Amino acid sequence: MDHNKSRANRTLSASTELQVIKAAIDFAQLSGNGSQGGLAKALLSLCDIAKADHAFFIPIDEDLAFGEIVATDDICFSILAENLRTTKNGINLTINDLPNVARAVIQGKSFEVLDSLFIEQGILKNALTRARIGSILLLGVGDAHNLHGLMGVSCEGPVTRWPSDALLLLRLITASFTPWMESHKTANQLKITNERLDLAMESSNDGWWEWNKHTDEVFFSKRWHDLLGYGKAEGKEYLADWSPILHPDDVSESQENMQALLKREIDSFENVARMRHKRGDYRWILTRAKGLYNQADELEKLLAVQLDITERILHEAQFKREKENASVTLDAIGDGVISTDTDGVVEYLNPVAEQLTGWHMEDAMGLPIKEIFRVFHEETCEPIENPLMLSMRRKNKIKSIRPSLMVKRDGTEQFIESTAAPIRSSNDKTQIVGGVLVFHDVTESRELNRRLSYHASHDILTGLVNRTEFEKQLATTISKVDSHSHVYALCHLDIDRFKMINDTCGHAAGDLLLSQLGALFKSKIRWRDIVARIGSDNFGLICEINSMEEAQQVIEELRVAVNDFQFIWDDRSYNMTVSIGLVPITSGETTVEELLTTAESACTAAKEGGRNRVHIFKENDLDMIRRKREMQWAARITSALDEDRFEIFRQFIHPLDDNPEDKMHFELLLRMKDENGKTISPSLFIAAAERYGLIKRIDKWVIQNTFRWLVSEADERDRLAMCSINLSGQSMSDDKFLDYVIEQFEFSGLNPELICFEITETAAIASYAKATHFIETLKNLGCKFALDDFGTGHASFGYLKQFPVDYLKIDGSFVKGIVNDPIDREMVRTINQIGHLTGKKTIAEFAENAEIIRILKELGVNYAQGFGFSQPEQVNRNIA
Repeated sequence: MDHNKSRANRTLSASTELQVIKAAIDFAQLSGNGSQGGLAKALLSLCDIAKADHAFFIPIDEDLAFGEIVATDDICFSILAENLRTTKNGINLTINDLPNVARAVIQGKSFEVLDSLFIEQGILKNALTRARIGSILLLGVGDAHNLHGLMGVSCEGPVTRWPSDALLLLRLITASFTPWMESHKTANQLKITNERLDLAMESSNDGWWEWNKHTDEVFFSKRWHDLLGYGKAEGKEYLADWSPILHPDDVSESQENMQALLKREIDSFENVARMRHKRGDYRWILTRAKGLYNQADELEKLLAVQLDITERILHEAQFKREKENASVTLDAIGDGVISTDTDGVVEYLNPVAEQLTGWHMEDAMGLPIKEIFRVFHEETCEPIENPLMLSMRRKNKIKSIRPSLMVKRDGTEQFIESTAAPIRSSNDKTQIVGGVLVFHDVTESRELNRRLSYHASHDILTGLVNRTEFEKQLATTISKVDSHSHVYALCHLDIDRFKMINDTCGHAAGDLLLSQLGALFKSKIRWRDIVARIGSDNFGLICEINSMEEAQQVIEELRVAVNDFQFIWDDRSYNMTVSIGLVPITSGETTVEELLTTAESACTAAKEGGRNRVHIFKENDLDMIRRKREMQWAARITSALDEDRFEIFRQFIHPLDDNPEDKMHFELLLRMKDENGKTISPSLFIAAAERYGLIKRIDKWVIQNTFRWLVSEADERDRLAMCSINLSGQSMSDDKFLDYVIEQFEFSGLNPELICFEITETAAIASYAKATHFIETLKNLGCKFALDDFGTGHASFGYLKQFPVDYLKIDGSFVKGIVNDPIDREMVRTINQIGHLTGKKTIAEFAENAEIIRILKELGVNYAQGFGFSQPEQVNRNIA
C-alpha cells in the first residue's frame, strides 16, 4: 500500500458531522440487536468516518484479560489477537501486562501508538509489527471501576499524529457503545446466574414455588410437581387450590404462619407438614418460606422451597422406636449397663447400674468410667485395670474370669462379675466408637458358693477337711511321690470305744467328743500336714516326712496327746485312746483307694492288737490278701456275666407335689446272685468290676436286658414315664459304648424319651469332655440325664451350670439327716434351689419315713425315692 496516500494522513473535517451522528446511532442501536454482526457493522461506520484502515474492539473481562477481538479486518486482527493472548509463557495476557496502555485508559485518556514512537517497546510493538499495523489510536470503554474493553482505529502506514477530530469521534462512539456493553454484560451475568440456579434446583430434591399475593397465582417448579405427582395442567394455579391436600392436623399451623407473614410478625418460617400425594398417601414435606415486602411493609410475594423428608421421618420414627425398645430392655434387665465414648467418658447408666454403683446418671454423665466403676482384686484388693478401657484398648470383648471387688459411691463394697466390649462403627467395623460394660452383683452367690464349697470340702462338725477333699489331697500327694525329694505317709485313725460313749451318753456327747478331738488333732499337726474326718469316728492324716522314723514320731505324739486327753460329760471324765494305721506312700502308681484300704487295714490290725497303738504296714502284709480278694471278685463277676446271674430290681420315684403323675418313674437297681443263689449287693463287687475293666460289660448287660423287658411288656411301657439306668464313668468315656447304646435303641425300637441315664458327678468330672459328648449325643435322641449323689463332691457347684443334665439327685447322706440336723436340711434346701435356678428338677434319695417326706415337700423338692414310699422290687426275669 502507498503510505503517502494513506487515508489516515487526511484530517477529519466538520462536514463529516452527519456521518459521526450516523455511526453513533449505529452503536446506540446495538442495545437493540446485541449481536456480533451489529458490532461489526458499527465498527465499519467508525472506520469510514475516521478515515482509518481498520476499526476494532478488544473486550476485557473481570480479570482484566483480553477477550476475542472484533474488527473490520479479520485476518490482520487475528494475528494481533494471537500475539496478545498467547505471548506471555503461553498464558493469556491482561491489560496490566501493558502498563502504559492500562494507565491511559483507566484515567480516561486516549493512547496512541505511532510508527516513529512506540511507547510499549516489547509485547505491543511485536504484536503490531506482525499484524502490519503502523499506528493505532485506543480509548477505553467504561471507567476505571468497570472497564469493558478497548476500542480503536488503526492505519497500516505511519502517521505523525492522529487528528483531534478522530479522537473526538472515538469518544463519541465509545460513549454510545458503553451502555450496550453494560447491558450486554449484565445480560450475560444474569444468564449465567439463571443457568447456575436451574442446575442447582435440578440437582437437588427441592421443589419451589412463588405466590403473588395480589393475584393469588402460584408458580410451581417442575420438581415441586414431581414431589406430589401432580401435573402442571391439573387446574391448580392458585394457592387456595392446594390447601385441601394438607393433612387436617397440619392446616392450623400453616395458616398461622401465613397470617404472621401477612402481618409481618415474621419475615420467614420453616415447618414440617403432611401433604397428600396424587396417589392418596401423605408425604412429609419440609417448607422454608420467605416473604418479599414493598416499601409500605406489605407482603408482595412469598417464595418457598420444599423438600420431601418422608424417608427421614420414617427412619427417625423407626430409630425412636428401637431406642425406646432398647431403653425398656436395658431398664428391665437385671444387669447393670454402662456405655461410654472412646475416651471412657460415661454416656449412659441403666437403673440397675445406678443402684449397683450408687451414681445417678445425671451425676455420672461426662465423668471417666474409672471414677464410676472402681474395681479391685477380690483377694489382694489391689486396683485392677478398668475392664471397659481394657476391652477398647484390645479391641475385643473382655469377660471377667473371677469376681472383682467393686467400691460404690458411698464406699460400700460388693463383688461383681462383668463383661465389657467395644462398640464398633456400623460403617467401619475396624473403628471403635465407644464401649459398653455389663455387670451384676455376685456378692450373695459368691458367699453361697464359698459356703457350699466349704461344706463340700469340710466336715461341719469338726471343721476339718472331709473325706472327698482328703481323697483329692491324697491323689495330689501321690502324684508328687516320684518327683519330690520328700516322702509321705498316710495314717488312718480310729477313736477307740467311741461307740460306747455315743450310745451311753448320746449323740450330742459323741458330736462334742469328735469336735474336741478334731481341734486337738489340728493343734498337734504341723502346718504342712493334712488331717481330715473321713468317717463317723475315723480320721485321716497325710504327713510329709524325710523318713518313716519321723512319721512314727509324729504319729506317736498324736497317740500320746489323745491318751492324755480327758473328755468331760455330765461331770464325768472319760479317758480316750486312738488306734492308728500307718502306710508309707512310696509309689506314684498306687491309687487313692488302695492306700485308704491299706491304711484302714493297718488300723484294724492296731485295734486287733489291743488298741491305743500304731501299726505300720509292711509290703508283704495285707497287699497280697487285698489283691487276691479283688481277683477273686473279678472271677466271680465274670462267671455271673457268663451264667446270666444278674438281677434287675426297680425302686419307684414319686412326685412330691399335689398333682401326682399318672405314669411311673423308677430307677433300676442291679444285684448279683452268687454260686449258691444268694443276692449280693453291688457295693461289694462294683469296685473290683471297675478295677478289672468289667464294669462296661455289666452296663451293656443292664441296657440290653432293660430294653428287651420294656419292649416285651406293653402294659409296663404304656404306664412308664421314665426309667432310670445307672452308668459308670468308664462306659461314658468309651466311644464304642456310645455306639452300642445307639444301636440298642435302633434295634429295639424303644422310644429314647423313656430312658434316663444316671451318672455320678465324680465320673462326669473325671472325663468332662467325653461325658459332655456322651450326654449331648443321647439327649439329641430324646434321652434324659440325672446327676447322681449330688452335693458330695467339691466340684459339683462349679460344673453344674455346664452339664446338660435334667435332674439332680440329692445325695442320701444329706436327706436322711434333715429331720434332726439343721445343717443337712440347709444343704438340701441349697442344692434344691441351685438345681431349680439352673433349670433342673430335683430328686431326693433315702426318703425313709413320712417326716423326711414332709420336710422334702416343704423344701420344694420335686421327687423322692426311698423306703418311706416303697421297697425295691424285682423285675420279672422270665420276661427279661
